[in-house]
Amino acid sequence: MSDIVNKVKRKFKGQPQAGHNGHAFALPPGVAGFAFFLTAVFALSFVARLGLDNSVKLFTAGEIATQDVAADQNLQIEDVEATNRKREQVAESQPPVFDVSPLPYEALAKTAGDIVASVRNTGGDDLEKLRWQIAENLNTDIGGDIIEVWRQDEFKDLLEKDVLPWLKQNYEGGVVASTALFAPYKNGILIRDLPSMMETLRVETRDVKDLKQVKDDLEHRLKVSLNKPFRLRKAVYVLVYPLLAPNMTFNQETTQARKREITRAVEPLYYIIKKGEVIVRQGERVGPIQQLKLQALYSHRKGSYNMLRAFGLFGMCLMFLAVLTMSLDKPGIRRVRDTDWVFLGVILLIFGMLAKVADVVTLLPGSGGLPEATRSLYFAASLPMAGAAGILALFFSKRLCIFVSLILSFLAANMVYGGIGIFCYYFVGGMISIYLMKRSETRPQVMRSVLPLFASLCIMWGSLNLMDLSDPAVTGTGLAFVALSAFLSLLAVVGIAPIMELIFGYTSRFRLMELLNLEQPLLQELMVKAPGTYHHSLIVSNMVEAGARAIGANPLLAKVAALYHDIGKLKSPHYFIENISCKENRHNKLAPSMSALILIAHVKKGVELAREHRLGQQITDLIGQHHGTTLIAYFHHKAKELAEAKGDDPIREEDYRYPGPKPQTKEAGLILLADAIEASSRTLVDPTPSRIKGHIQNIVRKIHDEGELDDCQLTLKDLTLLSDTFQRILTGIFHQRIEYPSASKTTDPKNGKTREEPPCAVTAKGAAEHAA
Repeated sequence: MSDIVNKVKRKFKGQPQAGHNGHAFALPPGVAGFAFFLTAVFALSFVARLGLDNSVKLFTAGEIATQDVAADQNLQIEDVEATNRKREQVAESQPPVFDVSPLPYEALAKTAGDIVASVRNTGGDDLEKLRWQIAENLNTDIGGDIIEVWRQDEFKDLLEKDVLPWLKQNYEGGVVASTALFAPYKNGILIRDLPSMMETLRVETRDVKDLKQVKDDLEHRLKVSLNKPFRLRKAVYVLVYPLLAPNMTFNQETTQARKREITRAVEPLYYIIKKGEVIVRQGERVGPIQQLKLQALYSHRKGSYNMLRAFGLFGMCLMFLAVLTMSLDKPGIRRVRDTDWVFLGVILLIFGMLAKVADVVTLLPGSGGLPEATRSLYFAASLPMAGAAGILALFFSKRLCIFVSLILSFLAANMVYGGIGIFCYYFVGGMISIYLMKRSETRPQVMRSVLPLFASLCIMWGSLNLMDLSDPAVTGTGLAFVALSAFLSLLAVVGIAPIMELIFGYTSRFRLMELLNLEQPLLQELMVKAPGTYHHSLIVSNMVEAGARAIGANPLLAKVAALYHDIGKLKSPHYFIENISCKENRHNKLAPSMSALILIAHVKKGVELAREHRLGQQITDLIGQHHGTTLIAYFHHKAKELAEAKGDDPIREEDYRYPGPKPQTKEAGLILLADAIEASSRTLVDPTPSRIKGHIQNIVRKIHDEGELDDCQLTLKDLTLLSDTFQRILTGIFHQRIEYPSASKTTDPKNGKTREEPPCAVTAKGAAEHAA
């Protein structure tokens, strides 16, 4: 039970706890930063649906849709064109109104009777004067012979008993000026009797007579039916024909009024749109009806903000984050700290808001007359989303970079209202950028990475346009925006990464290359004050670099961390065996517990120096983990012997262990193994390859059995590869040398006296001679 309690104490050592002493409760590591990252995702999800635009995109008839557009609500849209066509059909089917009036016949009968009566009652010179007056009124030439016929009783009887009754009978059915008036009306006419206002629908108009037919029928009746002589018939024609007038006339005002009334009664025709119905699909040519629906949806949109869609975006991002956190919850994967989450959130906000700005700029006027869809596509293609992925690749693992790039691509594609094509364009571009940045070890290589990135984006752009069957001119012009995207991505990596590195204290690959320079002040100080430690660090760094390459770890990070892993010994270099030359060992005057404290303290002091010189959090963590919780066996054993000799209480093993934590990554495990193996290999007598191999295997087995490698991702296969790699390096270091006489006495050539030299001096002398 005490072991468990001690482990718990070590685990939470240094963390403030809630209690009565006034200390506030501290959140678990990473929670506060993750909350910031989650807030950034939440904010971008809602900003994505906020703006001047709406999810309903407007496309004109004949244009190719660049995305699917679905109805966001149930809507009933009047089909104005169809409704007008229906009303026109109904109006055309409405029969015209023709008024039938008795006045034309009455006027004819009265005028004809008056003329005949006046002619019969007038004689002498007045008759000639009357003839000219009648000719003027009838607008026809009237001879004296006609007047004589009109004065006859036979003509009067014919007119009153036969002609006028016959004309009255024909007028009752209606007489028009010409039957050509009925040609436009195929559905019949509506005849309205003016005195009674009764209306009759007459579908067939062939039996309606016009003036010409009345005249012909009258002539036929007089000539054939009544067999009247020409002289008498001519007298009738001269009198009646000028007085004939149509009694059936087209009433345009009433007809138009009735058409207006009936068209108002026609119900409009509607398009019924259901929520979720796809109005137009991506790549489809928009038709007039689709344009009408899109315009109606846009005019009836609920507003520029869609709350439900925003929640949907945030929910999707939460699922991405859930998969990410599950993939990161594995041994050997570096824990994502608060600073990391804040950094990721800042990158999301910067590039997410950049996408939103591009979307707003798309809607501004003065864009060269391009259609809105084309402008939006160009601006979307120019966004440097690959640059965001490249920045992340400089500081984080591929796994974390891929998932964050996935979230950013998803949000950015929704910012610009792009479809699956734009999302793939961003995401694949980000993957290419991550791959290129991971392979770039120098700044010139970063600069050259813009070329393969541009080529990859061109392929994605061409594929996107092939999917949408876009205009070749759009594809060609878009290549300029793709080039802009690649260039801006490079500028983002070169310009933003150093700023983020300075603000957040990260160590990029380029910073690691700078720290690798042996002219660094810290390494120079280590070489002067602790040359043994400096030499030890050089060997360990070489071992770690070779081991990292063998197992697929980060060789550059491991090598740099190994160079600096013992910088804590600068505070008291003479208390470490590699820096003790021929002087007295200072630990001989110290109690084992004090010696153990001095050795343990070099880890804490190393972390402090790393932070002071801004080596970066990754290297600082590796310095703090390079001893894990291993036991300082020599002083622990010595303390036990002293306690047993004095009869004191048993020695607590925890007081002689490094505080940890245990190695959390492959690189940390590598440094722990290489450090222990290199330091202990100095005790080997006659270090043959077989002895070196056995020694390495014993150290690796001991560290593994003690559980120091439990939290990192080193497998048994990795340990086997590391053992072989370390053996090869140490065998090269401890190569067979020429044996020199270990004379313990030398003669001074100046005074001829003989003096003894310590073994270390003899060894140094032999080494100098061998080097010469």
